[in-house]
Amino acid sequence: MTHPDFNLLITLDVLLAEGSVARAAKRLHLSPSAMSRALARLRETLGDPLLVRAGRGLVPTPRALELREQVSQLVLGVESVLRPVEHLDLQRLARTFTLRVGDGFVENFGPALVGRIGEEAPGVRLRFVTKTDKDSAPLRDGSVDLDTGVVGADAGPEIRTRALFQDRFVGVVREGHPLTRGAITAERYAGGRHVLVSRRGKDRGPVDEALKAAGLARDIVTLVGGFSAALALARASDLIATVPERHSGSLRAGLFSFPLPLDVAPIQVSMLWHPRMDADPAHRWLRACVREVCAA
Repeated sequence: MTHPDFNLLITLDVLLAEGSVARAAKRLHLSPSAMSRALARLRETLGDPLLVRAGRGLVPTPRALELREQVSQLVLGVESVLRPVEHLDLQRLARTFTLRVGDGFVENFGPALVGRIGEEAPGVRLRFVTKTDKDSAPLRDGSVDLDTGVVGADAGPEIRTRALFQDRFVGVVREGHPLTRGAITAERYAGGRHVLVSRRGKDRGPVDEALKAAGLARDIVTLVGGFSAALALARASDLIATVPERHSGSLRAGLFSFPLPLDVAPIQVSMLWHPRMDADPAHRWLRACVREVCAA
């Protein structure tokens, strides 16, 4: 099966519009002989003379007249596809973006982000899905448009990232808990009963490494998969929850929070996306919205 030369469409469009080999050659920056050869190829391909001599000029055949409007529309369509998008009309944008986020993101940043999106692009819908792991496959296969979280070593090498904000761990207890009174030392913190947040079921985290360096260990009595569950337990018991400060902001309402009496490295929360979305104007706009909402 032979493949058609789509460049002939542009040549045919100009020839039918100009009705002259010389004028068509000038418009396409070709020599008259090159344009004559192109016309010969078109005649052979279409099985029609297309332009025939009438006196000193050329006139189109019925087949040429039949093709003229169709070819013109095809060329305009191709040019539209190959032309960079110069302006994104947010008011007319209709699209659903899927964001994979960790526990606490929607509660803290969702209202502002949904409000911003709705104001600028009323036809855009956000779909939030829970992040259960750091696998890059959903970004690769397009089932997720934007991911958020701490960039791990298992992120795909091609994945693009952009920092959103820095966070730190804080301790959280119910009002009236013994830690709400007096100075909170590393010994007092470690001496309490703790709930650990671990999506992967690990029974140790960076806080435990910091405690070990100080010659201490904490009593972890339960493990949960998210911050909201840990805070719910802390709210209704004497358990101590340790959660990221910004990421759990609104979830900690009515609870007592305190800086950890340990040297624990801060957390860098980023957004991640696949490189095929880099140049997409709508995706660029979404990334800017997420970045500005988180920065605020």
